Amino acid sequence: MANELVVRHVRELVVHGHYKPGQRLPTERELVREIGVSRTSVRAGLQALAAKGLIVIRHGAGTFVADGPPILDSEPLSVLAALHGFTHRQMFEARRTLEVSIARMAAERRTAAQLAGISDAVSAMFATSDDPQAFLVADIRFHAAVGTASGNPILASVVEMISAMFYEQRRQTADRRRDLRPVADAHWQIYQAIRDQEPDTAARLMTEHLIEAEKAQQAEEWDVAHRPAHVGDGSDTGKPS
Repeated sequence: MANELVVRHVRELVVHGHYKPGQRLPTERELVREIGVSRTSVRAGLQALAAKGLIVIRHGAGTFVADGPPILDSEPLSVLAALHGFTHRQMFEARRTLEVSIARMAAERRTAAQLAGISDAVSAMFATSDDPQAFLVADIRFHAAVGTASGNPILASVVEMISAMFYEQRRQTADRRRDLRPVADAHWQIYQAIRDQEPDTAARLMTEHLIEAEKAQQAEEWDVAHRPAHVGDGSDTGKPS
């Protein structure tokens, strides 16, 4: 697929040191010329890289190489998932075990700069509440930012790795989610608890959020599995209403 060419091209630019952490990447137009794909493919590829934590998309400013925890390749975990049939229940159970503790740590340890990163991700969620795919990227950015704020680069990297696999699962069904603002509100409340250094509240809110997220994903997948045959022919965009 064309967007996979974009992912491979940008990843190689970063891995081979052509662009350093925090440095601005070529514009979408420049990448279109360099890779020879459509602008739509470039955007899809950049969103995938942002979800994996390799780059950061700042609306109005450009796309930058992430300056955060080391990135672990999620491919081995994806292979294990394919071989052993990881269930969604197992995935969310693992996320709750990991991310609830991380939220607690973030509330205890976060710096002002890390708090700003979490806030930016929440703002992006509200700004993209009418665009499920962009919202999904902002959602994953939020969880990665909380991981960074935990102060433990190992845990932050594991969150990045799991988030990359989670993104690949969710992007197939994210368009079925109708009302995204309550999800953004839930993330805002977690941010407030971390900002106010309330670890117990942050942990409780993260638990509640992940439980609701699991229910929402199950509903999205049921919707896709049972949608009428005509859906997908252009008569139903799947956008939130």
